[in-house]
Amino acid sequence: MKQLLKCFLLLMLVTPVSADSGKIQIGSFSESGLEGWSEKSFKGNTEYRIVEESGHHVLQAKSYGTASGLVFETEYDPNEYPLLSWRWKIANTLVKGDSRTKAGDDYAARVYVVFPHWFFPKTRTLNYIWANRLPKEDLQANAYLSNAIMIAVESGAEKVGEWVAVRRNIIDDYRRAFGEDPPDIGAIAIMTDTDNTGESAIAWYGDIVASRR
Repeated sequence: MKQLLKCFLLLMLVTPVSADSGKIQIGSFSESGLEGWSEKSFKGNTEYRIVEESGHHVLQAKSYGTASGLVFETEYDPNEYPLLSWRWKIANTLVKGDSRTKAGDDYAARVYVVFPHWFFPKTRTLNYIWANRLPKEDLQANAYLSNAIMIAVESGAEKVGEWVAVRRNIIDDYRRAFGEDPPDIGAIAIMTDTDNTGESAIAWYGDIVASRR
């Protein structure tokens, strides 16, 4: 059984980030590569590396039955910076992927927002996923952890091979998921994993930015 969020939190030595012109750069693949990101392996290692595409440096992730994630440790108030933006692209969805089951809990691309609590069972996360089957904008509890809410910001194969821009209001999504306002954010994480299904996936991630309204 994956203990993804627990392991991510054990890594965290929170490092505040500075705000510039109303935004926070959550790591910058285009300018600083993997600086600030640390890897946590759960089953083998997904291959994460910086590649150039159309003149821009982006993060590429390749998973072949593996599961490891990248964590950017930070701390900020989502009430001040409620918007989270990034762009991503996938080469394929997963045939056996199904967010309703533990056996299908794999995704070509996902971005975690972690809200830590000193008492781990109260730690919560929003998991923005490129879903395999869950309809776009639907949400559900993770098959392993009820306090990890999966939100399908994209779904299915319609946009496979295309760069898709994502812009989420963390406050709105947290209220929808948990029925209350969010506490401080403690980390942002990225994961492309295929360990449960045993399939393969390739994804690309652009810079992740938190910003004011």
